[in-house]
Amino acid sequence: MGCFPCAGGDSSAKKSSKNKRIESTQNDQSDAKIAGMYTIKVEQCNEVKKENPQIVNHTSVSNRVVEKTKPPEEGSPMNKARTFTYAQLLDATNNFKAAYFLGEGGFGKVYKGKFEDSDQIVAIKQLDPNGLQGIREFVVEVLTLSMADHPNLVQLIGYCAEGEQRLLVYEYMPLGSLEDHLHGHRPSRKRLDWNTRMKIAAGAARGLEYLHDKMNPPVIYRDLKGSNILLGEDYHAKLSDFGLAKVGPLGDKTHVSTRVMGTYGYCAPDYAMTGQLTFKSDIYSFGVVLLELITGRKAIDNTRPAAEQNLVAWARPLFRDRRKFWQMADPVLEGEYPVRGLYQALAISAMCVQEKPNMRPLIADVVTALNYLASQKYDPLTNPVQASRRSSRGQRSIDENKPDG
Repeated sequence: MGCFPCAGGDSSAKKSSKNKRIESTQNDQSDAKIAGMYTIKVEQCNEVKKENPQIVNHTSVSNRVVEKTKPPEEGSPMNKARTFTYAQLLDATNNFKAAYFLGEGGFGKVYKGKFEDSDQIVAIKQLDPNGLQGIREFVVEVLTLSMADHPNLVQLIGYCAEGEQRLLVYEYMPLGSLEDHLHGHRPSRKRLDWNTRMKIAAGAARGLEYLHDKMNPPVIYRDLKGSNILLGEDYHAKLSDFGLAKVGPLGDKTHVSTRVMGTYGYCAPDYAMTGQLTFKSDIYSFGVVLLELITGRKAIDNTRPAAEQNLVAWARPLFRDRRKFWQMADPVLEGEYPVRGLYQALAISAMCVQEKPNMRPLIADVVTALNYLASQKYDPLTNPVQASRRSSRGQRSIDENKPDG
């Protein structure tokens, strides 16, 4: 198994400014075979199993499968995903008009769409035909989300598998992604205040808890990052993009051995080095996202000085000195955050990004802590101590370094 510096400041992290997914240097030859020989028949899950069992093993799919000749029972998870024709999706996006374009990820381009018969607004993700990984991800996404049901996971409305076309149809998330809000370049976008950041963190943690503790079989997300956390009305957070999801270890097993895949800066170092995937791999990724929310910095930022390019590496020395915690708060907040809340959020993040996976907390404990933080609403107008620290970063530095009296 090859390894890579997925959380380091190595030049390999400069491959892409779009946080492209990474994989180990030893590529599995079966991926090319999948792309070349596999015909997707999502509605015939038994056929999918026969044609390519490796794909089904990669998903969170249980033994509940649907035969084409046998209609799904009422309440079956496969009933939740509709089958769309390509013509329907062309109409919904006005031939994938440029004005409807929302963004682009590892799977392909995403467009806003509207169905005339229902006036329903959706997000339509179109598979990049030149990508070898896309077919695998398409099947995993459909089958995983067809079995999931949680308010902090994005809802899959349906899919299209017609000819060579592969498209996924999701509920539309009007506020875009967390990455857009933290690192986007839209001056008119409202800044995220402290309360909103903790609300987003708690919502994302609840979605991850559902995957780890409540799905059967349990699922390791494997690609938790800001661009995969979508925001609905009132900044309600939902996890999206489950193409890399994998069934977690069952029984006495402690890990799943797999090719290393993820995103630079978010991937746990233990997983990157060994290929041993555990639930604690997701915890590390979550810790990085929480640190982004607190600091406003990117997981990997090659525009910064060398010592600050890797967020976790920059933060670790600061974790050890409480007097320097204020330096980790996002300057955009202008000092408008609760000191105790900042300390607690940083403590959670520090535990999540521990180098040793067994030292990282369980997601249930993270959820408990973040639910509490999100419930402690901060109002800068009623906090005179914090109000005095808003004028400038320099003044905040002076205030924070005063000896305790």
